[in-house]
Amino acid sequence: MTTTIIWVAVAVVAVGLYLSWTAGRLDRLHARIDAARAALDAQLLRRASVAQELATAGVLDPAASIVLYESAHAARQAEAEQREVAESELSQALRAVFSEGETVTAVREAPGGTEAIGELTQAVRRVPMARRFHNDAVRAARLVREHRVVRWLRLAGHAPFPMAFEMDDEPPIVLTSDGGASAVR
Repeated sequence: MTTTIIWVAVAVVAVGLYLSWTAGRLDRLHARIDAARAALDAQLLRRASVAQELATAGVLDPAASIVLYESAHAARQAEAEQREVAESELSQALRAVFSEGETVTAVREAPGGTEAIGELTQAVRRVPMARRFHNDAVRAARLVREHRVVRWLRLAGHAPFPMAFEMDDEPPIVLTSDGGASAVR
């Protein structure tokens, strides 16, 4: 009888340790998602700010400046539900404005243009990386949350279900090729 009680106690303790470990892991994954989302938001804000500065600097033609300014402003002011769409539109505007190497050359020749192109190049390169880190953290948390034990015992608590950030983050080719890389130097 005593042996049975000991084995039951050991089993209860083992299950309790497993559940505690799983809940802690889920908590760490949610913290990782929050940190990755903050980093993504910072990179998106940086990209929109640099694009807005470039649009108001007077180095682009008026039509390109308006397109770039409006899409950057919309991305900075977008509500959470519209953020992915607004950021995708900024990516499309950046590709449209910087579709040709001549635009980059014209901006680079303006006073402070080399630094502006360098900042923009860095910003458009960092956004896909930050989005990838965020979406990887979301994917990992979703895998843990899909386990039956996690769902049945509600180990996730009241944390919202993590959502990936899906947007068009392809940078302009002229900023990621040798032309853009030389702007950073």
